[in-house]
Amino acid sequence: MENHEHHNHDEMDHSKMDHSKMKHKKEDHSKMNHKGGDHSGHNPGHGEHGHDHHKMMIADFRKRFWVTLVLTIPILFFSPMIQDFFGYEFLLPGNPYILFALSTIVYFYGGWPFLKGFWSEIKKGAPGMMTLISMAITVAYVYSSATVFGLEGVDFFWELATLIAIMLVGHWIEMKSVLGASKALQLLVSMMPAEAHRVKGDTIEDIPLEDLLKDDVILVKPGEKVPADGIIVDGSSYLNESMLTGESKPVKKDENDKVIGGSVNGNGSIKVKVEHTGKDSYLNKVITMVEEAQKTKSKMQNLSDRAAKWLTYIALAIGFGTLAVWLILGFPFVYALERMVTVMVIACPHALGLAIPLVVAISTAVSAQNGLLIRNRTAFEESRKISALLFDKTGTLTKGDFGVTRIKSVNVSYSNDEILRLSSALEQSSEHPIAVGIIKKVKEDNITIPKPENFNAITGKGVEANVEGKQVKVVSPGYLRDEKITIPEDAYSDAAETVVFVLIEGQLAGYIALADEIRPESAEAIKIFKKNNIKVLMATGDNEKTAKAVSEKLGLDGYYAEVLPHQKVEIVEELQNKGEFVAMTGDGVNDAPALAKADVGIAVGSGTDVAAETADIILVNSNPQDIANLILFGKATYNKMIQNLIWATGYNVVAIPLAAGVLYSSGFVLGPAVGAVFMSLSTIIVAINAQLLKRKIGKK
Repeated sequence: MENHEHHNHDEMDHSKMDHSKMKHKKEDHSKMNHKGGDHSGHNPGHGEHGHDHHKMMIADFRKRFWVTLVLTIPILFFSPMIQDFFGYEFLLPGNPYILFALSTIVYFYGGWPFLKGFWSEIKKGAPGMMTLISMAITVAYVYSSATVFGLEGVDFFWELATLIAIMLVGHWIEMKSVLGASKALQLLVSMMPAEAHRVKGDTIEDIPLEDLLKDDVILVKPGEKVPADGIIVDGSSYLNESMLTGESKPVKKDENDKVIGGSVNGNGSIKVKVEHTGKDSYLNKVITMVEEAQKTKSKMQNLSDRAAKWLTYIALAIGFGTLAVWLILGFPFVYALERMVTVMVIACPHALGLAIPLVVAISTAVSAQNGLLIRNRTAFEESRKISALLFDKTGTLTKGDFGVTRIKSVNVSYSNDEILRLSSALEQSSEHPIAVGIIKKVKEDNITIPKPENFNAITGKGVEANVEGKQVKVVSPGYLRDEKITIPEDAYSDAAETVVFVLIEGQLAGYIALADEIRPESAEAIKIFKKNNIKVLMATGDNEKTAKAVSEKLGLDGYYAEVLPHQKVEIVEELQNKGEFVAMTGDGVNDAPALAKADVGIAVGSGTDVAAETADIILVNSNPQDIANLILFGKATYNKMIQNLIWATGYNVVAIPLAAGVLYSSGFVLGPAVGAVFMSLSTIIVAINAQLLKRKIGKK
């Protein structure tokens, strides 16, 4: 992920969305509804996808906000209630009609996203923020319009306008702060090359991927992506499948070995007989799994929606209760109605519109400065509940590349450095992961690599050459056994190492051990998780021995070795069925379905765009400690939200009964104007409290 604002990938042509003749399914927008604070359900332009759609929505909210604000100023100025409050009088002829006209524009234009959102929430049977806002503005609008045309009472147009303006700015702030909607599936598709080189007799023709048929033979040149799943019929090469399977080292593939579409060919040309194309291909199965997982996840509702849902029920109950009580007490209907309207308009706190968006905006900004990009804010709110963390080993707990762990000379005439220097002469031109590891070490130690002569590969066993007049071989343990050379006892440790032996003039001179190194930060991070009662587990495509060594070294609660990608999803499900709240970290395409399935999916920054797109949170640095910070910061953010909700709705506890007329007998009924003052106060308090979150993460 060299580009963390990774939304600007060329928008792929949707008509060709799945190279594999998969019909491009229109994104089911309902499933994206509450993902990433993206109120997709509440906005025109469903055809637009991903980031552009998100940008359009932000622009739309911004435009509606400015228009509403411009109209709110004259509405406030001409409102009798505001004039009374500030003690001035300025009435134009037809004053009520001017207010009515301006407010009608505000209600229908400014209030449109909320009215639209109200419908989609009701259709889903999940009333939330949109329902609460729509109820308040509709009651205010209908009642106030009625007072213009003859109903006795005072208008609430100013209340309507300010409420819409504040809610629009809240949603605008929130959407700006959270990264756009997902493009995971397009990115998965784009991993496949657009064309293949088909071998026809002696000629090679380039054909579009969709024309590729089962049993075709294709040529894959060095460095190219393999266009389809198949079997090698000619040639051999190292293939990098890490994006697909998570196996850290490139895998040697010879004739009759299977290759997966989307993996990257190393240094040899291979001819492949196609087995699966399109729908049946491995990559497409991953795509389907990701789609399934994303559908099931969108059920989570974020905190402000849960709060709004309850406020809606309370406001309706008290509102109708108020109307009923005043009527039963024998008051005129008009008076009872005014009390009911006051209650219902007051019940939608302006502060609620800002209480949470401000915290979201600040927490996403602060997180971004600390290397956490939040894509789905509901999952971020939920991160405080994490009880089990499933790590993908390669590239997360470990560095994901082979490093030299030990060099040991067994011959007095050669130092460790000399063994490294001589062996590097043989490895400099090889693409093999072990060779790459040795060369990296040589460069770190600033050792000059000598020139090899008469270079020769010992089939399947190693390499040999003359270096500075000496015959040097770098070989596998198998070669030593064949030559009846004794392997030193200390050559193997219990760690997950690969060991190569260096022979000089036919004598064993020493050995070099290499391993996928564990990140130094991993152990620290695991201590923090344990302190917070979070189980740490590891799932890896690597072999049992490697997995066990890493697990023991880090003191994990358990590990799963030789895991195939679809099994990661099963592991996540199995943990969820045991009642765990699961976070999954990963960096490859193979992790995408599990990232989407987990309660919180965390993509590791050095990984692929696909992993990033299916995750809820992206770690810019692949540091496991950032995950610990994430969970702690998630808790702090959630606490701030709760505090703000209490402030935002606290005044309701006092204002609603007073507006309903509890103290009527003693001559006090809360007028709307006084209610408005309290309302402004709670809004200011909420804004200040949200700012305090910045100090929280600063102390990390």
